[in-house]
Amino acid sequence: MKIYTKTGDAGSTGLFGGTRVPKHHIRIQSYGTVDELNAWIGLLRDHAPEEGIHTFLQGVQDQLFTAGSMLATEPEKAELRSGKPRLNIPLLGEADIQVLETEIDRLNESLPPMTHFVLPGGHPAVSYCHIARTVCRRAERMTTLLHEQSPVDPVLLAYLNRLSDYLFVLARKLSAVLGADEIKWIPRAPGE
Repeated sequence: MKIYTKTGDAGSTGLFGGTRVPKHHIRIQSYGTVDELNAWIGLLRDHAPEEGIHTFLQGVQDQLFTAGSMLATEPEKAELRSGKPRLNIPLLGEADIQVLETEIDRLNESLPPMTHFVLPGGHPAVSYCHIARTVCRRAERMTTLLHEQSPVDPVLLAYLNRLSDYLFVLARKLSAVLGADEIKWIPRAPGE
């Protein structure tokens, strides 16, 4: 596989299926942000204090490559859930969302109840987790904007939403495991 093709030198790129679009197209913004999220999760995985978290995050990274391939494929040329065969790409399924929900519940069982928002930080691993969470929210925003223009699989939208929830709970769990303080955000009274 050749790394450089020179086909994008004029500011366009090809989707799976052959159509060329500008590199600033919302579809490119969507899967580019998912790719950025994947890189942040890789950094977080490198700092994960437990093998179980490390392994789970590697699975998330695999699913994000699937999400990226779904977003990089022209919808009319993808293998649609309706069974209309076109390009054969991997798809996320309801089971992938269930895996995230099960892990959120498992992690949350050992955490004290939330009484306030918490300020990101306390340990580098916790901070990386919060950065990944905010990039995930941006990927979700980009993908919902794309969905307004061109249909996106609803499972993909739900997956990104649940993944940001998982990353928030994981940040809290990492704070507990690493002994980092969770600093509560207490809003100031008006005029203070």
